[in-house]
Parts: sequence; C-alpha cells; structure tokens
Amino acid sequence: MLEKSYEAANVEPRIYETWEKAGAFKAGAGAKEGADAFTIVIPPPNVTGSLHMGHALNNTLQDILVRWKRMQGFDVLWQPGTDHAGIATQMVVERELAEQNKPGRREMGREAFIERVWEQKYKSEGNILGQLRRLGASCDWSRTEFTMSENLSDAVLKVFVDLYNEGLIYKSKRLVNWDPKFETAISDLEVENIETDGHMWHFKYPLAGGETYEYVEKDEEGTVILRETRDYISIATTRPETMLGDGAVAVHPDDERYAPIVGKLCEIPVGPKEHRRLIPIITDEYPDMTFGSGAVKITGAHDFNDYQVALRGKIPMYRLMDTKGSMRSDGEPYDTEARKAQSIIDGAEMSINEIDLINIVPDDLRGLDRFEARKRVIDQITAEGLAVTVPADHADVAWMKGNAPEWNAQGKAVLRPLGDDDEAPATLPLVESKKIMQPFG
Repeated sequence: MLEKSYEAANVEPRIYETWEKAGAFKAGAGAKEGADAFTIVIPPPNVTGSLHMGHALNNTLQDILVRWKRMQGFDVLWQPGTDHAGIATQMVVERELAEQNKPGRREMGREAFIERVWEQKYKSEGNILGQLRRLGASCDWSRTEFTMSENLSDAVLKVFVDLYNEGLIYKSKRLVNWDPKFETAISDLEVENIETDGHMWHFKYPLAGGETYEYVEKDEEGTVILRETRDYISIATTRPETMLGDGAVAVHPDDERYAPIVGKLCEIPVGPKEHRRLIPIITDEYPDMTFGSGAVKITGAHDFNDYQVALRGKIPMYRLMDTKGSMRSDGEPYDTEARKAQSIIDGAEMSINEIDLINIVPDDLRGLDRFEARKRVIDQITAEGLAVTVPADHADVAWMKGNAPEWNAQGKAVLRPLGDDDEAPATLPLVESKKIMQPFG
C-alpha cells in the first residue's frame, strides 16, 4: 500500500545503499572501453563541525557533473575526503575545553592535547561524511582521504622539498590575526570585525632639534582659517600603547599643511627623554587629509594598513607584545635597544629578523598588560604637556568641565566628577569618543 506522502528519510537511504552495494560510485563504474578520465577531488570540508548550506550547494553541483559524465561513459572518479584545518580545528577544541572549564593545551601537554584534537577529527569527520551521503553524493567512498594521512603528508613533504631545492620557497615575517588568549594565529575566515565603543587620543610629536614651521589650514574655498607656528606634528590614535613601535609618521603627498616638514624627523613623545627615538615624516597615499589631523603614525607590526605602508616605505617594524598580548619583557635594557633602533634611522642596515629581536618597550612598561600600558602611556604624555588640548567646555572631548579623566581596566576613559577641592582646568586633552572596528575571533 502506498503511503499518502513521500517520506524521503525512509526512501533515500535505501536507494543510496543499493547504489553503494552495486559499486555504482566506484572509479570507472560503467565507463566505456578506452574512455577518458573525469576526476573531481572534493574540496575537503574542515573537521571543525558540520556542513553548511554552501557545502550543500557546491557538492550538489559536483554530483550533477560526475553523474552526467558517468552517463556519457567517462571513467569517473569523485574523490572524497576531509581537511585537518590545523589552526581552525585547534581553536574549536580550545574553545570547547574553555567552555567545559577543562585545562587548556599548555596545561594538558602536547600529547594529551593532540589526542583531544584527533577525537574532534573522528567526531566531525563521521558527521560530515554522513551528511554527504544524505545529500546523495556519489563519491567513491573506498578512496576517502584525510589531509594528514601518511601518504598525503609524504607527498606534501616531497613537493615542499622539491620547491625548496628549486629556490621557490622562502621564509619571511607577515602580519597575522593573533589570539592572545589561546596564543595562536587565526585565519581571516575565522575573524569577524565588530563595532565597539572606543576613544581617539590626539598627541604631539615634537620636531627634532626644536625645529618649527608655519602651519596653515584652509577651508574648502581656500580661505586661511588657521595660521600658526608649530614645533610638532599632531597624530590621533585609538591605541596609544602602540606608539612605542612607530617607525614613521605619514602624511598625504598633496597635504600642503605638512609640506615644509616632509623628510624631517620627529620625536616619539613617550619613554625616557634621553633615549627617545626620532622617526621620519614621510608621504604616502594612505593618510586621509580630511580625517583628524591628516597625519598617521605608522606602526607596521601592529596594524594591517600600517604594514603595507611600512613595506612600501621600507620602514622598520617593531614588535611590542608577546604571545599573551602583554608588553614584551625580553631583550636588553631599553637604552641599549633604543640605540639599536635609532641606528636604523641613521643608516644602519638590519634584517627583518634582527629588527624583530629589538625590544623598544621602555623598562617601566615591560611585562604590563597592554591596557595597563595604554593607561600609563597616556598619563606620561599628558603629564609632559604633549597631549593636544582644547578648551574644557569643548563639546567633542570625551569628558567635560566638571569631570576628570580616569581609566578602566581596558584603558578607556571614564568620567569622575571633580571634588570640592579640585580646580576645574581651562583646557583638557582632546579625546574623541569613537566607534572602533575590533577584530573578534
């Protein structure tokens, strides 16, 4: 007796089992004698979970092609398999351990953690291959592979060695997305940029030797609205702690305001006064003349845009933080390291690896959490009078007259009402409230 409705969950598994038993999906099944080969290697899904709609669509299209070619008599192979997806799978396992309040990979030790990763592989792989079968994928399951299988690993190693011997493999340093909690790099695909509340601080970088220039600002009609003598160039930043690693200050080549000082040197306004580094003022298309002061500090080791500017301008890139996101504590004393960095500006040549070893974090900031370092950098610059200031009743600053700045654990400005004995200042540091795109993995 026929059922009133078609129950795919009951019918399709029986049909699929019949196909498999008949060997209908095996390589060469039904091929004409002397037929050309037609092969598709399935883009191996990552063993990080389950298939998604994109997998369903893509594998359906592949299935259509291989079934069509079988009907045409080709010698068809649809090669199935899964991918270890190293870092992504590691992240899945580490997050799961954290959610279960279990020891992390460092506490577990290498062998125990790898065993846990293999458990994730078997669990996810079984689920994925089952989903492919439910989709009706006509793969040759007798040839299922895993990207860390011994034969594939040997092939990868051989190809790598061959490429190296041919001079086609090189090693270099690149910027990556880094997770300071799990202490690992993260793929761009695993990172989502989210908007958070933040602040933009404005600071002065004094010109070397007390040099001055005439700063002229014009409106859209070309009328001069500000003319003054300055001995500094101002920049704005949402991460003041990274100022320590600046390699240059960049301005747009068409920005007339800074034309007199392009090629000059300016001083990073933080750290022991007697050992402060001088960095060049350069031109690059990256700065936006209409945003902020139009001048951008270039910290190549801590920003993807700055990294590109640093590559173009051959600007040294200084790594400020360790794998936990704290300020570096390795290396020689700051005065020694600062002299090394300054020698590069003076013409000394160093490799990328040699520059990476230089720790230009001042001694009093070494080992600090980056947010605590941010607070101290802001306090030091402000105390020295090198913060750009505005009248205390300026509407755009992060705090107003009648309030004094304090900092929370993340180094963000918070308001504290002035006490009865506090004197209301005439000016305050210019700190703008700002939405910041923050990577979240």
